Amino acid sequence: MGSRGKAAQGGVGRRAVLIGGGAALVGVGVAARDELKRAWWRMPGMEKKRVEGELDHAGAAWTAAARANWRRADRPDDYTIDRIVIHVVQGSYPTALKVFKDPGHGAATHYVVGKDGRIAQMIRELDVAFHAGNRDMNERSIGIEHEGFVDRPEGFTDAMYTASARLTAGICKRYGMPVDRKHIIGHVEVPGTDHTDPGPHWDWDRYIRLVREAAAAPPEPATTTAS
Repeated sequence: MGSRGKAAQGGVGRRAVLIGGGAALVGVGVAARDELKRAWWRMPGMEKKRVEGELDHAGAAWTAAARANWRRADRPDDYTIDRIVIHVVQGSYPTALKVFKDPGHGAATHYVVGKDGRIAQMIRELDVAFHAGNRDMNERSIGIEHEGFVDRPEGFTDAMYTASARLTAGICKRYGMPVDRKHIIGHVEVPGTDHTDPGPHWDWDRYIRLVREAAAAPPEPATTTAS
């Protein structure tokens, strides 16, 4: 049997090796290009300027989370934002702020909403907060923590629902996100999580309705507040 026959029967031809190698290089090239797209802004002179205390949501008060609880990024240029994750802290508003300022806690959300309707922004939306217990979800989402307990429905006040809905509506507008339960989810719905929040007493029908109403209202001007 000639060399061509041997190659056809059991060997791997040179052409096949070249084609396979070329395909592998293309795959590596695509991965490298995607990583470069995410990392270009980290090059000297390319990083976006930051302003301490700058807000993404009008009416929030800036109070910074510990640096160990989030990762610097340039979203949505490096990671698409297409999810909002709703949390309940199992505690008070001051407790949430305290633990998110603790570098040993290892987690924090972008926002915290109190039962009286006040909102703290702790991490810029362009950065990745460690809040969902899932790296992919962290990179693509914004986390909103709420004061209260999953087994105490009385803690989910009108003021809290209204303020949180306005916040979520603004996020949806900024990133072209549909107002629905596919894009606005509970922490319990994050793949791989062992959390149960916001729990069975969180009124999703009411919340989505309020978000849609807020999304239809005129936008509020952005402000800068530090505390």
